[in-house]
Amino acid sequence: QAHLVESGGGLVQTGGSLRLSCVASGRTLSNYVLGWFRQAPGKEREIVAAITWSEGRSYTADSVKGRFTISRDSAKNTGYLQMNSLKIEDTAVYYCALKPRGENRDAYNYWGPGTQVTVSS
Repeated sequence: QAHLVESGGGLVQTGGSLRLSCVASGRTLSNYVLGWFRQAPGKEREIVAAITWSEGRSYTADSVKGRFTISRDSAKNTGYLQMNSLKIEDTAVYYCALKPRGENRDAYNYWGPGTQVTVSS
């Protein structure tokens, strides 16, 4: 059973930056993919970025490409989402999640409680 906890959310002005962290415990992560998702009020949850824990291969959604960067520190069992040039439309609750490598997106079965990111003008 994996346990995930996000941190680093908060209130920031447009154009600002935040770095989200996701600390994972309770499971060896080498065969997992870490994903970052977000859900804005009234909208469906969407994937923002993902990274394979062992190789570090990453995916970034078009909506945040060039602004957000996903990374992980295996020694700390921590994943990160660096968010730059934030826009009002980035306002959402951000979640980290884990799925077994090779499984489809529906296989994310470990989730953190989420952290709120609010971007103001």
